[in-house]
Amino acid sequence: MGSATSSVEVFRTEVRDWLEEHLGGTFAGLRGLGGPGREHEAFAERLAWERHMAAHGWTCVGWPKEFGGRGASIEEQIAFHEEYALADAPARVNHIGEQLLGPTLVAHGTPEQQARFLPPIRAVTELWCQGYSEPGAGSDLAGVRTRATLDGDAWVVHGQKTWTSLAHASQWCFVLARTEPGSRRHAGLSYLLVPMDQEGVDVRPITQLTGTSEFNEVFFDGARTDAAHVVGAPGDGWRIAMATLGFERGVSTLGQQVGFRRELEALIGLARSNGALADPLIRDRLIRAWSGLEAMRAGALRGTEPSAAKLHWSHWHRDLGELAMAVRGPAATVTAGEPHGLDPWQRLFLFSRADTVYAGSSEIQRNIIAERVLGLPKEPRP
Repeated sequence: MGSATSSVEVFRTEVRDWLEEHLGGTFAGLRGLGGPGREHEAFAERLAWERHMAAHGWTCVGWPKEFGGRGASIEEQIAFHEEYALADAPARVNHIGEQLLGPTLVAHGTPEQQARFLPPIRAVTELWCQGYSEPGAGSDLAGVRTRATLDGDAWVVHGQKTWTSLAHASQWCFVLARTEPGSRRHAGLSYLLVPMDQEGVDVRPITQLTGTSEFNEVFFDGARTDAAHVVGAPGDGWRIAMATLGFERGVSTLGQQVGFRRELEALIGLARSNGALADPLIRDRLIRAWSGLEAMRAGALRGTEPSAAKLHWSHWHRDLGELAMAVRGPAATVTAGEPHGLDPWQRLFLFSRADTVYAGSSEIQRNIIAERVLGLPKEPRP
């Protein structure tokens, strides 16, 4: 036990020292930039930073060594994500490729798919977006209506995806599409890898409450991709898609919690400075936020069921945004200007409204817990 702990601390120190050395000079101004609601901030510069990380072997640390990763243990991955957040390093631009698609291809891709797609993800030369949600099939993903048909040596895709993060900056999209005509629900879906830079793909940004546009609608009208670019067998897309969602809620969320703690500590500092801490109701809400964050970390380290973890962090963060407005008082309703003249607390309040919707809405997470964990009767479906 002592030896394992020692090796993790050595790795943690290596991460910390590298970040301290390299988050300077050209990259010094990137600290704290980017993230949910702020993806427009210095995107090109953050992309350059992440390619710099790749050149020094600090992308895909949890991938097996044979696929270009460091083969880091779970404990080492936790250390990496925590130190990255503690350094206030810029938000990653390649999360979807590195943390979602990459592990999916490692587990379920063919050798040819792994050889083609994993190196550009590790080098951050190709960015990915996720083509899951649709109008009418967002939280209830099994209702997917986007369809794909095999035409010779290519799949031809027709349909619409929405809430597609960073589609406007991505070269590829992994798309859940219905490939068996007449199939329903989970059956007949396939997991396709589709290039974005082609005729037949139309990306339309969606303006959010924050005035920014990191989500998009994506329309596929005859878009094509190679017949071999299906992960798993045709018709087996649901299983592959669920595997991807499992990776989405992995150890990188511990780095997210470091950011949450920084927000909470800053809010407590604001409450002290403006006198809001004297209000017993505000003080009680701040204490509850602190205890909720401690419980969140303990649950993550223990391996809380993913749906329960998503419920916890999303509602905690949304509530923190509401608490920030209460701490700021009437000043919270005044903005500095347009179009992005929001202060950090206003942006937190507005964007965190989406936390309980994206990456699996709270209603669906409760159904999953009820049906799959507690064994309660399934909700009636058409």
